[in-house]
Amino acid sequence: MVVMARSLIRTTQSQRCHVSSPPALHDRRDTVPDEKAGAAVSTGRLPSPDIVTAALDQAFARYRADDTGIVAHYIPALAGVDPGLFGIAMVGAAGAVHTVGDAAVEFSIQSISKAFVFALVDEALGHESVRERVGVNNTGLPFNSMLAIELNAGSPSNPMVNAGALAVTSLVPGANGEARWQFIVDGLSRFAGRPLDIDDAVYSSESASNQRNQAIAWLLDSYDRMSADPVETTDVYTRQCSLLVSATDLAVMGATLAAGGVNPLTGEQVVSATACRDTLAVLAASGLYERSGDWLYEIGMPGKSGVSGGIVTVSPGKGGLGTFSPRLDAAGNSVRGQRVAHYLSGILGLNLFGSTPTTDTIDD
Repeated sequence: MVVMARSLIRTTQSQRCHVSSPPALHDRRDTVPDEKAGAAVSTGRLPSPDIVTAALDQAFARYRADDTGIVAHYIPALAGVDPGLFGIAMVGAAGAVHTVGDAAVEFSIQSISKAFVFALVDEALGHESVRERVGVNNTGLPFNSMLAIELNAGSPSNPMVNAGALAVTSLVPGANGEARWQFIVDGLSRFAGRPLDIDDAVYSSESASNQRNQAIAWLLDSYDRMSADPVETTDVYTRQCSLLVSATDLAVMGATLAAGGVNPLTGEQVVSATACRDTLAVLAASGLYERSGDWLYEIGMPGKSGVSGGIVTVSPGKGGLGTFSPRLDAAGNSVRGQRVAHYLSGILGLNLFGSTPTTDTIDD
């Protein structure tokens, strides 16, 4: 497999597109200091608990019978999951928890882990460092594209595609793979507010079929974009995707990002408000891969999906929405999860771009 990957690298290196980096769009001198910008944030709160509970019940009833889509059959450990499972959870930034359906059923976190590992690395290394090493722009190509790497002169482009996620995992602090893994599982457990366990069956299944991710890691390494051994990094990344969560866990994790990095259930400051802002920005741009524009246009919230059927959606200052339904569309996103997010975005006023006319006047 490694020989094949290296052969692919030699082939693609001979065909590299030499694309110069675009000039910076922003002058850091124009950035308002965090202590001043934070004081100006005003995003409101969720409606009353009764309204939120009723909205979740309505969403569950509306989409429970939707059986479109198929489970992720290309991953053996996911192919046998019950396609009828369906759970919704909403956790407010102040800690209110609302659930309906199979919100407590555990499943592997898969690509949703990318968002929270990025937040941890952004916190550890800083805003500019991760932008320089990984990038923050949407590729417009599928999540596992190798062409995107070549078209961008070796840049992973953003942390939500597999290339960017592998680059981020290689940046995780730690002297070796085991130390980096411990950093990740500890960090994601703090986001969830409870210890997370690995699904050994999913880990074994994906380890036996992750040749493409290993090839991506080797290609990145040939461009000096990996900060750790490619094979070791791919293994750690496969493990992080195999952590078990529920829809409720995802809602808590999303609410932590919504609340400036403070877990609303434990009160722990998991990451800084700055790391949350950076994470939500990359989620808005690329969380749903090449369909991120459609997602933002219709739903208006940063979100991240996983092929096991989970979706986490975040409304800053208000809370996190977690859904679980294994039936996926052609892009690998949960069908019912997307419909729930769309519906609740409107009925609960979660869309970041929504506003109403104001009669306020400027004081003399």
